[in-house]
Amino acid sequence: MLSRSFSILWLGLLLGIQVFAQNNQYVWWNPQSATFPVVEGQAWPKELKSPYDRLPARAEKQVRDVVWGLSTQSAGLMIRFRANSSEIKIRYTVGGKHALPHMPATGVSGVDLYAVSNDGETRWCAGKYAFGDTITYDFKNLAPNDNYHKHGREYRLFLPLYNSVKWLEIGTPAGAEFAPLAVRPDKPIVIYGTSIAQGACASRPGMAWTSILGRKMDRPLINLGFSGNGRLETEVVDLVSEIDAKVYVLDCLPNLTIRPDSKMPLTTEEIKNRVMRTVKALRQKRADAPIVLAEHAGYTDEAINPQSKHFYTEVNEVLRDAFAALKSQGVQNIYIIPKADFGQTYESTVDGTHPTDLGMLQMADGYEKHLRNILHEPAGDVSTTRPITQMRELHNYDWEKRHAEVLEYNSKTSPSTVVIGNSITHFWGGLPKGPRAAGESSWSNTFGKNAVNMGYGWDRIENVLWRIYHGELDGFKAKQLFVNIGTNNLGFNSDEEIAEGWKLLIGALKYRQPQAQIIMMGIYPRRQQEPRVAALNDKLLQITGEANVTFLNPGKVFLKTDGKIDETLFSDGLHPNEKGYSLLGNAIKPLVK
Repeated sequence: MLSRSFSILWLGLLLGIQVFAQNNQYVWWNPQSATFPVVEGQAWPKELKSPYDRLPARAEKQVRDVVWGLSTQSAGLMIRFRANSSEIKIRYTVGGKHALPHMPATGVSGVDLYAVSNDGETRWCAGKYAFGDTITYDFKNLAPNDNYHKHGREYRLFLPLYNSVKWLEIGTPAGAEFAPLAVRPDKPIVIYGTSIAQGACASRPGMAWTSILGRKMDRPLINLGFSGNGRLETEVVDLVSEIDAKVYVLDCLPNLTIRPDSKMPLTTEEIKNRVMRTVKALRQKRADAPIVLAEHAGYTDEAINPQSKHFYTEVNEVLRDAFAALKSQGVQNIYIIPKADFGQTYESTVDGTHPTDLGMLQMADGYEKHLRNILHEPAGDVSTTRPITQMRELHNYDWEKRHAEVLEYNSKTSPSTVVIGNSITHFWGGLPKGPRAAGESSWSNTFGKNAVNMGYGWDRIENVLWRIYHGELDGFKAKQLFVNIGTNNLGFNSDEEIAEGWKLLIGALKYRQPQAQIIMMGIYPRRQQEPRVAALNDKLLQITGEANVTFLNPGKVFLKTDGKIDETLFSDGLHPNEKGYSLLGNAIKPLVK
């Protein structure tokens, strides 16, 4: 009996060891092994001395030593990947020491992981960490997939704010799907600033206001915050001007205050001159990019310390003087963000200067408010008015890849006719090619040769809004825009929310293609939803009248005399078959120029 019990115990131990070994079989990926750029937040990826630097190697001889040293810290760098694993491990080493005594180690040297759901919503991932010679983060109990497919979702890994990463690896269990994602093609938001921009004193990298802003705007962001050394220096400005930015943000006033104990004392006249020189240097290199000047957000002890208030009010007055002088000289597309819009209170900082996570969020909110106005990318309060991505379909095509294909196609062909929609448009025909084309001949017969198919499977109004904000109507002048979107919102939004999304979308279309005729097409009828679709199309008719754009309701060709869809024209009660597409094309063609 004892022998048998011992054998069972020994077998159990062996099985336990085997299970343990299997559970610890991880596949590790090092970003340095990638054959394409994967570290987002670097403006000079091919000129780096070390793989996680922020300035090019040549800058070591151009900028002051302290600026160069700070540029080797990985603030703002982010790596994207897709995975369908329930566990993700990160391991890496850093080369510096703890920089700020009042900033958590998780902010100075930690990493931060966010997930993007297949509906485009951001999720934060909590991980267990251990700091040693090698730092490790273990993210467990992750739901490996969303509700659409089994290929996982996108993750975004934010790197340390105040330390230099020497090497880093991402691990997922053997057998899990893992795919690194390339740096996004959008022009970045470029921030030149101080320790506050670099991230002091966020509790973790994702809570730096720059990181929050990048997520809010869903754009690449280059963080050129240099702790204590954001001083609008010519050597750094020359480097900043090399970046083809979506917008430049200059937030250097906290390092330009005129203090008696300053190691680099400046006069008000010198500060004004630096601001004006910087703006003119950027404008000379980049004629069109907006330039944003941020006022000093203030010190949160000002109510008890009059000197603190004097320091920031003095430099803010200088900034306003410089801004007025630049405007009087005819410098265009420059903006100023007033202190009040950053919303800092006595609860907002760690030490009166550097924000807590609350202060960082308040800073990001202030920036988002202004940048959305400056870039003409408004967002509303309901889901149809908040631009987001999606990845609901990975069996037949890749949404992000299709976005890149559309951008490339438009840049090469300058289409005169643009057709925007969801899978009904996507699967009709035309270019860029979709996974299938159920009405290729009718597409060509309807829209001609110089048309682009900007239909994406599963798209909702908010997804089209994101695509418009991210370049799909930039760089060419179309004659006509045909838009059919909203059927995929029916199960998630009220009629009022759908109408709000349409209004915002029409505004975005008109701003980016002011010369084009915009034809808003009613939602096509679908099985068991005919009455609601008809009521929504009446709303769209009213909206187009108020917006002075064209309305067309070609989907009526799908209806029988009793108001129900003709099932013989569909493959599934939603997507037309070849005959259905032919009838749809015939209804649209009279309006095509």
